[in-house]
Amino acid sequence: MKTNKGANFLLAVMVLGTWTAARAFQGDPQARARLRNNINTLRLLRMTEALDLTDEQTAKLFPALTRIEKEKAEIQNRMGIEIRNLRLALKAEPVREADIMTLVSRIREMRQSIKQKDEAFDAVLDANLTPVQKGKYLIFLVDFARGLGEKLNQVRQNR
Repeated sequence: MKTNKGANFLLAVMVLGTWTAARAFQGDPQARARLRNNINTLRLLRMTEALDLTDEQTAKLFPALTRIEKEKAEIQNRMGIEIRNLRLALKAEPVREADIMTLVSRIREMRQSIKQKDEAFDAVLDANLTPVQKGKYLIFLVDFARGLGEKLNQVRQNR
């Protein structure tokens, strides 16, 4: 399944536009959710192209991967709240160590949950990709992250 380069360009513009909006409304959780959704969509489209996924593979992978990413986002949102609470607890006078340990424990559990979601993500990929596609996927991850970082830096510099 090949994607159109024009569609990728439009999606990249949409991601960058959403990112800019998210920066303008840093406290807006909806803007951050749209940004995350756009980046995940872009990643899935680029992954389809980079791995030469078949229609059958795409039909199996996308729903599972989208669900896992959504679950990870929910955990990350909750973890952000707990980290904010931890910052406040560390600034409180007097510092209550029991409260801090409770928050640390919750944050560690959430980090572990994210690791489990990543392992579930890998299991879905392992069950549906060929060995060559698995190798291409590892290269794709590095290239996608690097490319996204470069695009975001360009947007920052142009602001």
